[in-house]
Amino acid sequence: MNLFKKLFASVLALIGVVFIAANLLLGIPKSPESGRPWRVEINRLALAIQEKGIQNTDLSQCRYVYHIEEYGNDFYNSGSDYAIREIDGRLYRFDYSSISGSGGLWLNISVNILLTVMSAVVLGILLYVRAKILRPFERLTDVPFELSKGNLIMPVKENKSRFFGKFLWGIDLLRENIEQQRQHELALQKEKKTLLLSLSHDIKTPLSAIKLYAKALSKNLYAETERQREIAHRISINADEIEEYITRIITASREDFLSLDVADSEFYLSDLIENITAFYSEKLSLVKTDFMVGKYKDLLLSGDLNRAVEVLQNIIENAVKYGDGKQIELLFPQEDEGVLIAVRNGGCTLDRSELPHIFESFWRGANSQSVPGSGLGLYICRQLMHRMHGEIFAEIEGTFITVTTVWGRA
Repeated sequence: MNLFKKLFASVLALIGVVFIAANLLLGIPKSPESGRPWRVEINRLALAIQEKGIQNTDLSQCRYVYHIEEYGNDFYNSGSDYAIREIDGRLYRFDYSSISGSGGLWLNISVNILLTVMSAVVLGILLYVRAKILRPFERLTDVPFELSKGNLIMPVKENKSRFFGKFLWGIDLLRENIEQQRQHELALQKEKKTLLLSLSHDIKTPLSAIKLYAKALSKNLYAETERQREIAHRISINADEIEEYITRIITASREDFLSLDVADSEFYLSDLIENITAFYSEKLSLVKTDFMVGKYKDLLLSGDLNRAVEVLQNIIENAVKYGDGKQIELLFPQEDEGVLIAVRNGGCTLDRSELPHIFESFWRGANSQSVPGSGLGLYICRQLMHRMHGEIFAEIEGTFITVTTVWGRA
């Protein structure tokens, strides 16, 4: 904002300089010989009279040309400016009107009015930019810093500006979503810790029994064969109980840890493809990768458009990272019961034995060691597709890999 104040002051100073310079230029007196078009016209008429005579010269456009014999003693008396020329021994008077007086004043007034209007427009634009563009951003000065510190209770003031009203609303919505996700994570962590503590406590009972039975067997307290079989059976039961608890712990640790909310709505296939092509056509052209989009029939699909865009973006990003960079195709295979959208790329180095695991969380193939990533992209795709009542699968054909999504029709 300080920079804007300096700019505003500079513009005011420049306007002042322009005003002063314009008025100085308009106020400079002209030389007696300059700016007098009447001299040219009088010289032209005098030459015509000399060549043709006064009777044969067209004076229909000149009302004030007199010769001395015609005007007599009043020849030199005139209410306007005039010039006298001698032509063939006779004196002629040419009357004319000068426009340098009030005309110059009106010119000065007109120029100053024009400069005033232009200055008001420029200053108005600057003030409008300050109110509608700079000030909304100034309100966001501390927001990123506060969010980075984890301060999520500071709301962003709403603004109805057509330029940044939606942007400010989006920032505030982002803050609220981060806060909700944090609360969700805290609740999830609390629930998992409670579960782990409960299961850990439950494990102690069968574990103590197993230790007790093992100690008794080691000291030959049960000499009868039938009794030993009974103790072995009880140890097996307790071991199965512990195994069940461990399975529950593993299941709890692998539960969905991401907040993937999906709107139950509908969207057109063309809207989805337009979103994808608008982003990737330019991005892939910059890295010299051909982006091919096959022919498709526009249909109404069931699902969340924003999440659908996220699914295809994740798949295409994988194709960019792990493909050969030559070509990525967006295909639409025929299917009677649903709509298929497939992403195909070459340069696949994934082993076929690893294909069933690519949709698991935090799983990364042997071909990804030199490529940064978290192993969550395709896992998120599968979770989103299941929430939209769809499916996702992958196939390898030679060096080509195709990841296909299955959508239900609305």
